[in-house]
Amino acid sequence: MSTLPGAALTPTGWRSGPVHLGADGRIAAVEGTPLTEAQARQGPCLLPGFVDLHVHGGGGADTMEGGDAVATLARTHARHGTTALLATTMTAPRGEIEAALRALAPHVATRPRGGARVLGVHLEGPYINRERLGAQPDFATTATLADVLALHALAPIRLVTIAPELPGHLELIVALRGRGFVVQIGHSAARYEDGVAALAAGATGFTHLFNAMTGLHHREPGLAGAALAHAERAELIADGQHVHEGAIRVALRCIPGVYCVTDATAAAGMPDGEYRLGRHTVLHCLGAVRLPDGTLAGSALTMDRALQRLLALGLPLAEASARTATFAAQHLGLADRGVLAPGAWADVVQVDGATGALQRVWVEGEAIER
Repeated sequence: MSTLPGAALTPTGWRSGPVHLGADGRIAAVEGTPLTEAQARQGPCLLPGFVDLHVHGGGGADTMEGGDAVATLARTHARHGTTALLATTMTAPRGEIEAALRALAPHVATRPRGGARVLGVHLEGPYINRERLGAQPDFATTATLADVLALHALAPIRLVTIAPELPGHLELIVALRGRGFVVQIGHSAARYEDGVAALAAGATGFTHLFNAMTGLHHREPGLAGAALAHAERAELIADGQHVHEGAIRVALRCIPGVYCVTDATAAAGMPDGEYRLGRHTVLHCLGAVRLPDGTLAGSALTMDRALQRLLALGLPLAEASARTATFAAQHLGLADRGVLAPGAWADVVQVDGATGALQRVWVEGEAIER
């Protein structure tokens, strides 16, 4: 049994540690006396490993490439503290999506050594509105339950992004929720009223809040307004490019379960240069990833940097940890990830208590070489 020293953030608060890892890849025990956050942050802190529900790529590899691309991105993000993730598709012709799902299915079944656990698929396209493609290629279409179930048979889909204003999509949300899928609203030209109706139908989140959706105006609240007024959860890309600091603060005040995602492309963990994002060539330069016309196209963000950005906004470390791990795991209904507790998977990151800088990573008890 391995023992990890340091102040540990448990579901009931900080403890002086240590954390004991069992031989089965789960946490055996968390010991120590209660601490305040100020006391905990005087040395190394043990947090739940990051959970990222929106990952297109990393380490030069893109989910849509097939082959071992998903294993490569899982290893890249693990080195930055992500211990569990959803491999995320791009809008594309049906055959390309099917090929990508077939290729990534083995990496869901077996965790790549040295990599994050791939929990399944976030199907971000093609069931979106072509008026709000963002950086998605123009292969958007409407969906049926049979369409989604056929793709799900190729690889386990955990989360689906849908534009609710498209014909039949409100009924589809009801059907998908009945089958156990998590549904998010995104890439949408929906009105405020459409967003409220989608939440009532069973949608539980918003894909990259504020981006690729109708914005907030005081006489036309739009989809962003529906999220701020009614949502319990929403994704947020905290890379300093996609969302202004002021808008982040608004979201944090309005939506209890805002959680960070990276929307990472193949450029994550890589130097400046050209990379693939589905059918697109994108340029990573000056901290951003863009299409040739300047449109933001995912990011090069990693979750350790997202944690530090939340800390820079003034969030306590415990809250920043919840927004980079716990809330995302809860969104998928996972009680054994995103927490440091006996019986949970031994997904752990060690950070510097003063700065939040990542120091060490364990995925299901495996120490990750950084």
